[in-house]
Amino acid sequence: MTSSPSRRAILRGKVNARPHPRPIGALAPMAFEDACSQCGDCARACPEEIILRDAEGFPVLDARTGACTFCRACTEACETGALIAGQPFPWRAAAESNCLSLNGVQCRACEDQCDASAIRFRLMPGGSAQPLFDDAACTGCGACVAPCPAGAIALHPFNPTEPAQC
Repeated sequence: MTSSPSRRAILRGKVNARPHPRPIGALAPMAFEDACSQCGDCARACPEEIILRDAEGFPVLDARTGACTFCRACTEACETGALIAGQPFPWRAAAESNCLSLNGVQCRACEDQCDASAIRFRLMPGGSAQPLFDDAACTGCGACVAPCPAGAIALHPFNPTEPAQC
């Protein structure tokens, strides 16, 4: 999956910096950064306590500590308009190369946690299994991120108009 860096990342020399998911309902990156006052209301409203601040003080969704329930409390708490109801959540889960299953260790912790059944495994030669993430079924909740013992699953930008990569 590819993503273009934000204007802020380019100006700060962080062209290759990985983008972080913003809370549910976030505007497009430049519009979000212009509208967000960094007040922290969204983080305080989050019952899952998974909204933290990035290095610049903007809110990010951190699925390493828990899953998003899409309750939209963060959206309701935002008075600046940086988070608005009805915005699509353009993030989906994917495994990195350090996935235990990809490296011959039997592990399916991510699949066990996925209520949307968006993760399945394809057996590969040599005893490994390739995790396959169904972008159409994945909600981007991040429930599969925290239980991964290798920290190999992360949320990545998702553009439904790009062809699927397997």
